[in-house]
Amino acid sequence: MESATDRASGHDATETDLLVERAKRRDHVAFEALYRAHYRRVYALTLRMTCDVSRAEELTQEVFVRAWEALPGFRAESNLGTWLHTVAVRTCLNASRATRRREARFHNSRDIDGYAFGAKRAMPETNVDLERALAGLPPRTREVAVLFDIYGYRHQEIARMLGIAEGTSKAQLHKAHRLMRETLGG
Repeated sequence: MESATDRASGHDATETDLLVERAKRRDHVAFEALYRAHYRRVYALTLRMTCDVSRAEELTQEVFVRAWEALPGFRAESNLGTWLHTVAVRTCLNASRATRRREARFHNSRDIDGYAFGAKRAMPETNVDLERALAGLPPRTREVAVLFDIYGYRHQEIARMLGIAEGTSKAQLHKAHRLMRETLGG
């Protein structure tokens, strides 16, 4: 059965399955075809999670490096696009945690008056108010909003991914919606 991800990538399910099997045997050409088919979706996810173009590019590359390393263990219990999505979410969350730990160490070890860690680079060629409102959210609040509102995860799944209580996920989503309404003037 052909999935929406396979149709979006331009490959039918059989062709994708063949490419996956070849890539699992370390066929670089097959993996490159899979990369080309799924790059845009993975990049869109990392961009929404980070709201930083250069960071999203770095994380997208990291997702595919991790996928290459883990591909021999891919059991095809879900389609490749779903598996890559999961790898991308985990990669973004791990990077976010690492950044918060570094920032906390830096904040605790130095006096940094006037230094804004939260400032993000503007996304070029994007004037969409909703994207700007999303980018202005605190990182954890944004993560919950992206995972719930854009990617359709349930609070139970988000809580497990982020290592928080389900109630915290709901509270963060409520906060995200409130802050976005304020930003958008609604």
